[in-house]
Amino acid sequence: MSDNTAVRAAKLDKIFGTPVCAMLLAIFCNVLWGSAFPFIKLGYRLFSIDSGNTASIFCFAGVRFMLGSVLVLLGSILLQGKAPRLPRGRVAAECCALGLWQTTAQYAFYYIAVAMLTGAFGGILNSTQSFLGVIFAHFIYGNADRMTPAKTLGCAVGFAGVLIGTIGNHGSGSGWGVFCMMAATVIFTLSGPWNKSVTKKADSFAVCFLNLFVGGLALFVLGTVMGGRLHVQSALAAVVMLYLAFICGAGYILWALLMKNNPVSRIAIFGFVNPVVNVLLSAVLNGEPLFRWQYLAALVFVCVGIWLVNKAPAQKEKV
Repeated sequence: MSDNTAVRAAKLDKIFGTPVCAMLLAIFCNVLWGSAFPFIKLGYRLFSIDSGNTASIFCFAGVRFMLGSVLVLLGSILLQGKAPRLPRGRVAAECCALGLWQTTAQYAFYYIAVAMLTGAFGGILNSTQSFLGVIFAHFIYGNADRMTPAKTLGCAVGFAGVLIGTIGNHGSGSGWGVFCMMAATVIFTLSGPWNKSVTKKADSFAVCFLNLFVGGLALFVLGTVMGGRLHVQSALAAVVMLYLAFICGAGYILWALLMKNNPVSRIAIFGFVNPVVNVLLSAVLNGEPLFRWQYLAALVFVCVGIWLVNKAPAQKEKV
């Protein structure tokens, strides 16, 4: 690492480790992720993709993630002063396999679910990843990440919110859509430990690039073979696609730097912003009802649950 690169990295660490900056950037990341679901639904309309056209849905997802991988490369050059060094051999193969699992498999289910669920309900279901992650970590990491009374209560409150969101026949979507969203959530949660393991063997930017590019390429090829096509109907359609790609690239880079320079609870606690933004933008962009008691009650329970599972005594944490 050159002196210039080292100085740049130190400045970044200082900025991202400042509590106020960390808080604002964590909120920004969750605003980005919360906007993904409603913007994907908007993208389907702008690209004239029917909810049952799975092939074109896969093409749409594939293009987004391949564009996102390019933004990761640009982000590495901008922030680190150099392009990431791509791994070789077994590590490269593992990165590609991770991409097929975390990007291709997860988002195949996720994008199908987006087409079949309302944005508000889909976002509430997707928020279960916060609680599943806590539960799985208890069994995967053992004493290093045990369940606590606060985490147990948070998971119970959060899942209660999800159940409230399913009450009544209020047009949230199909049973198949619910299954696909939950499958995507489980895959995402199980990907965490694998991703963490791989980033210890290679540059994290390189891992993300291969993850997004290989996973996105597989989705695009699969969709094309199935007969899917993308037709840009307007300039707005292209802008929406670029924004979704930006969420991929920027969200990953910013969150990785936040996780590196802060205690987990300092930034993870802002995960409650994600479902709130999802519900609000679903109403604004896609005309979904905002003041539906099931959604509002579920939102409150889910946000409180996320706050509880991520709230830990500050004196026990180290950056």
